[in-house]
Amino acid sequence: MTIDRLYLELVRTPTGAMRLVTDSDGALRRLDWAGEDGGLDPSTPRDRARIAPPAAASRARRALEAYFDGDIAAIEELAARPQGTEFQRQVWAALRKIPAGATASYGEIAAQIGQKNAARAVGMANNRNPIAIVIPCHRVIGANGALIGYGGGLERKLWLLRHEGAIL
Repeated sequence: MTIDRLYLELVRTPTGAMRLVTDSDGALRRLDWAGEDGGLDPSTPRDRARIAPPAAASRARRALEAYFDGDIAAIEELAARPQGTEFQRQVWAALRKIPAGATASYGEIAAQIGQKNAARAVGMANNRNPIAIVIPCHRVIGANGALIGYGGGLERKLWLLRHEGAIL
């Protein structure tokens, strides 16, 4: 059995401390706020993964710090390797196409992936997003423009959208 090596970093941000997990290729596996449940992809059994601090700050950490320092584009090219169903991965790929400073509705994302009646399922996939900010589920809003549903809390969603210039 192959043992995956994962690297865990704690990053202080204006929205709170975040837990960043990358794999041996440097791809993001998880990004969430410290203190929340999890830390590993649910599909990565703990007996198959070894978690350690990296020898130096990862590219993902440096990009995330640059993002919070105002370089919004710094996170766009980061490799992400989220674990989920095929539908979830389709939704998450569509989310990465929403540019910083813009928003999309759940229905728009559903239509974009060819399942126009799946707005609720898109919402559920957003809820299961293991890589906050980089897979920008905070950019998804209600059809009426309301800021609804964000696992990190609506205050963080509002902060992120303001930071990116999507709302004033």
